[in-house]
Amino acid sequence: MQETPFCLRVGNLLPYSMSESNTTDFTNPSTFILQGIPGLEASHVWISIPFCTMYIIAILGNFTILFTVKMERSLHEPMYYFLCMLAVTDLVVHTSTLPKMLSIFWFNSREINFSACLTQMYFLHCFLVMESGILVAMAFDRYVAICHPLRHSAILTNPVVAKISLAVVLRGSIVILPFPFLARQWPYCRTNIIPEPYCAHISVVNLACTDTRVSSYYGLFVLVCVMDLDAIFIAVSYTQILRAIFRLPTKDARLKTLGTCGSHLLVILAFYIPGFLVSLIYRFAQNVPLHLHVLIANVCVLMPAMLNPIIYGVRTKQIRGRLLWLLTHKGT
Repeated sequence: MQETPFCLRVGNLLPYSMSESNTTDFTNPSTFILQGIPGLEASHVWISIPFCTMYIIAILGNFTILFTVKMERSLHEPMYYFLCMLAVTDLVVHTSTLPKMLSIFWFNSREINFSACLTQMYFLHCFLVMESGILVAMAFDRYVAICHPLRHSAILTNPVVAKISLAVVLRGSIVILPFPFLARQWPYCRTNIIPEPYCAHISVVNLACTDTRVSSYYGLFVLVCVMDLDAIFIAVSYTQILRAIFRLPTKDARLKTLGTCGSHLLVILAFYIPGFLVSLIYRFAQNVPLHLHVLIANVCVLMPAMLNPIIYGVRTKQIRGRLLWLLTHKGT
């Protein structure tokens, strides 16, 4: 029976039937087998090059953001605190998936312990939800800065920023907690082969040989009531921001004000648009080969963590200036 195609940034359900994977007669395996990119095993070494490049850029870029914000006292304000949180979540998303992916591509190390698989699943989805929450917090910061500029420092004090940050972390940690707990309850007697290079939530649950609608419905709840609500909140915030900008008297003032949230807008687009496009592909492009689905899904999950530090490094004057100062004064 063909599964219904469905793509979720917090839990990918790839369109494949169980007949496409080898089946075995076992119950609750101690390990799963990660296929990597199904059908392209002979090209894994070549496929690893762009993924390894993305990992290196993400590591260097996000650590550079963290170091620059720490060293530059003028950046010690809410927007850059949230940017540091974004950098940390991007680092965790990459580190929870890419090392294992590269070991599959380079060393054919496909086995992953059942508990390690659930741990990877939790960290991946937990920090993706956190990233969505951080983008909401950054949208709120931009809304206050542009719509209520005289009250910005009074509204977004350090204690308030700390509370918002704690709420984002707790929400991501708690809302994803049922994923591994539910997945651990199901019996697995069909196959232990996961047609992906990491343990996505629904890809694991699909291997269970029982009714897993609870997991599927909860994954849908996370999509609709967490990720979609975040996107709606961001859209409402930027509607108010744009209204405030277009009420400014001069074109120069409008462009200057819009530039203060340009980086955040690009980061939002890099996070939400790829997931939306992949969802459309999974729903309406049924004839797309499985390996293309897997490749596209992986790029959509991992690309934002590489783009975010580049976007902020290039477009944010304070970060760019601090980096140039560090480079030109090194050793002097």
